Amino acid sequence: MKYHLSNNFIEVSIKNLGAELCSLRKKDNSLEYIWQGDKKYWNRHSPILFPFVGKLLDNEYIYDNKTYQMGQHGFARDKVFEVFTKEDDYICFKLKSTKETLEIYPFEFELYLSYKLIKTSLEISYKVINKSKNIMYFSIGAHPAFNWPLEKEDKANYYLEFENTKKLERLPLTINGISNKKELINLENNKLALSEELFKDDALVLQNLTNKTITLKNSKDDKSIEMSFEGFPYLGIWSKPSGAPLICIEPWHGIADFIGHNKKLEDKTGIISLDKNEVFESSYTISI
Repeated sequence: MKYHLSNNFIEVSIKNLGAELCSLRKKDNSLEYIWQGDKKYWNRHSPILFPFVGKLLDNEYIYDNKTYQMGQHGFARDKVFEVFTKEDDYICFKLKSTKETLEIYPFEFELYLSYKLIKTSLEISYKVINKSKNIMYFSIGAHPAFNWPLEKEDKANYYLEFENTKKLERLPLTINGISNKKELINLENNKLALSEELFKDDALVLQNLTNKTITLKNSKDDKSIEMSFEGFPYLGIWSKPSGAPLICIEPWHGIADFIGHNKKLEDKTGIISLDKNEVFESSYTISI
């Protein structure tokens, strides 16, 4: 089922499956900013990543001396959320642990995902509550995909602009996990030119960004998408190097396992811990 929000400037649609954003349009020209999905390339729009971001080594982790199986990016994106609150320009979805989730993730939780329209911006917020008796370990992140190009422009005219940034610190992804051998990517006038070649070795996993604002632009017109993600320690940038007309800009609290990780959940890089009844909150904003 889809739910719709609108104000005087923009309108969005969100599915209850995964509480996934599936449309973001400006009212004055009906231009669609969100990738609409295509099995040929990637059939999602903007999934939530929970309780893990990225891939676990051998798709498994160890907690309390027990090994659990878990696929890439966790399970929340494939669960039906209930509507917790709904207004014309705001909606909040809720997902809670079940007998089924406890078999693969041994923590009781409540997860809230909300969307709020603010003029030409969309604020997306996360709230996680630990309902377990023990410390809860998790990661959470976003995976919004945007049309690239937005209309009929040449993809080669697009670039990402970072605020006051000369270099990017990349953690290379391999088939065996993230490498500890970080790479530096030099920017020209705060800009990273986009090309399919950029993603030949999978996503760019960035850390230590001082300024947490990034804008997707092109050199031919003024259409743009700005994302602000204060408080997120990592950022993923991804597309398929096969001509896929989409680009994902992904703020993350957490990353895939590093090469050689011992698979223990409490030792995982980027993992968040919550005491009983403790609350974690975070948000990012998309502006068009």
